[in-house]
Amino acid sequence: MSYIIGVDLGGTYIKAGSVSKDGTLLNQTSVPSNGEIGPDAVVAQIAKAVDTIRQKHGGEELLGVGIGSPGMVDLDGGTVKYPPNFAGWKVFRLGDEVAKKIGVRVEVENDANAAAVGEQKFGAGRGFNNFIMVTLGTGVGGGFIVDGKVFRGESGGAGEIGHITINYDGPLCGCGNRGCVEAYVGQKYLSRRVAEQLKSRPDSLINKLIGGNPENLEPKIISQAADQGDAFALEVWKETGRYVGAAVAAAFNLFDVGVLIIGGGVANAGKPLFDSIEETVKGRVLSPIRPRVKILKAQLENSAGIVGAAALIA
Repeated sequence: MSYIIGVDLGGTYIKAGSVSKDGTLLNQTSVPSNGEIGPDAVVAQIAKAVDTIRQKHGGEELLGVGIGSPGMVDLDGGTVKYPPNFAGWKVFRLGDEVAKKIGVRVEVENDANAAAVGEQKFGAGRGFNNFIMVTLGTGVGGGFIVDGKVFRGESGGAGEIGHITINYDGPLCGCGNRGCVEAYVGQKYLSRRVAEQLKSRPDSLINKLIGGNPENLEPKIISQAADQGDAFALEVWKETGRYVGAAVAAAFNLFDVGVLIIGGGVANAGKPLFDSIEETVKGRVLSPIRPRVKILKAQLENSAGIVGAAALIA
């Protein structure tokens, strides 16, 4: 049996797994990325993870290795430019260097774009020729599928929906701009804002769930409180949905697209968040787009990084 290896490159860990041609995750492993050392150290760790997976498959045919990487990616040699949280990494031909180590075909794509390709081939995006993929987690990533292909822009950096400005005089974002949607709904920004608001909401169940310690606050706790009907938690997800929806509506109007697929840990907030996003999008998009609006949850979930990367080869 032939298989593909998908590599999800993170600032702390590299997750790698073998994937069948129909998108089934077969085996997986994880190793430290060593991103604080430099790009050569990262290449060595990717090769190590790939070797671990290959050993599990014995003599079966490896069709290639796909890598989902943070940062801007040029397809020429899989060049990754200025990825966040990686020391000493400016412009590096990651694909070429990994291929030299492992001796098989290697494809590299931005991690959010890879997630979009994964959903297109194996998940919620099947049957749609045009859609926008948004990943809600530590940051807000985006991948745009236009006419069946990733829309990459001139240098591979298109689709950064997290850096659409929804308030020109809003809070400072990590990118240096103000009022980006990521500065409202990225995990650390969201937790910080909710922790501040909790000071005036002593009745909220969230206070009990975090044991009175704001450092324990994370999206899954907000979801737990919302699931139990906590009014403040439900308000948080409604507000978050308005922020995301405003950015998505702008993107829909710009690209004449009506389908949104949402992935990432924050997406597990479920119905309160999704309903708010849909209501906001439908209230803001141009009239011809409104009947086509569909807000879908990503299907690959925890395997999105690995399976999405493998989809670059499949």
